Amino acid sequence: MSLRYGVLALLGLAIGVGLPVFLGGGKALALLRDYPLDELLLLLAMVFVGWNLNAGRVRLLTSGMGTRLTHVQALATIMASEFAVCATPGGAGGPITYAFVLSRRGMTASHSVALYAADQLIDLLFFLTALIGLSLYWLFVPQDLHVVWQLMVLAVLVFGGLAVFVAVLRFYRKVLLLAGRLLRHLRVSSNGRRRLARRAIEFRHSLAVIRSYSRRRLFAVYLLCAGHWLLRYSILYLVVRALGGELSWAYAFLVQMLSLGAGQIALLPGGSGGTEASGTVLLAPELGTAMAAAAILVWRFVTFYWYLIAGAPVFAVLAGRPLWRRMTGRAQSAVDPQALGP
Repeated sequence: MSLRYGVLALLGLAIGVGLPVFLGGGKALALLRDYPLDELLLLLAMVFVGWNLNAGRVRLLTSGMGTRLTHVQALATIMASEFAVCATPGGAGGPITYAFVLSRRGMTASHSVALYAADQLIDLLFFLTALIGLSLYWLFVPQDLHVVWQLMVLAVLVFGGLAVFVAVLRFYRKVLLLAGRLLRHLRVSSNGRRRLARRAIEFRHSLAVIRSYSRRRLFAVYLLCAGHWLLRYSILYLVVRALGGELSWAYAFLVQMLSLGAGQIALLPGGSGGTEASGTVLLAPELGTAMAAAAILVWRFVTFYWYLIAGAPVFAVLAGRPLWRRMTGRAQSAVDPQALGP
């Protein structure tokens, strides 16, 4: 890993842990000291189950393109990709790692990137469904209407993401022309622009292959997606319960969505700083600052630091130094997706 990434990682760790401790003070540390070990093990087990659900999703997607993965191979792909998401600013390393690992299993880079994009689209569809469900819930629970503004923000983000995705597919040629003009403005070579155009066309063809999947397969993928996110977004609710606090599952769900969204704005790996600050601020009115800070620290350990700890050795075995060298030291990798091959 380059020195720059090492400094960013250390800075992110210091801010991510230090900020909630500073806000919560000694009371937050006392709550952490008394946190039940069996509850922590339960949360880690939920993460592991979620990884396995995602592994099943990867197997369904890749088998539809003719690439057969064992469950262990799919699980390793998920763990390595999640590590890369947490270890790089904005999660930029996730799709690169995903494509790199699958290319070593015989899949072309363009197909791997297409699968990752399809995976993200399915996630967006789940969150859209979740927002609709929460909207119906709040219609029957008037006392929770004080979080309607948060629902509106999240709805704009999700609908916006879907609209951009659909627009790119529908106005594909115009997007390519605009991208070409931008690349010329950035003085990217003509060869580089042609390579990008070829990969973009291959990417669209890959999406056409995914659209040809049977409804049964796509429905199974969606069910695995929903199971994973429902498990992961139940973690904060269970953390608060273990600390002795009271919080609705729906509000905990929204806090996690908003906090992770705020973390994406931060330039540090894993959204450190922004995620912790926004999460603590959103929870404090319901739980008090000390309990909110303690809950955020436990939640981040389970859904962020544990991803780094457990995923690091898997990433090292599957990708390791060659991928980090491509990610941090070679411009070709950013221009030519095929360079991500083994």
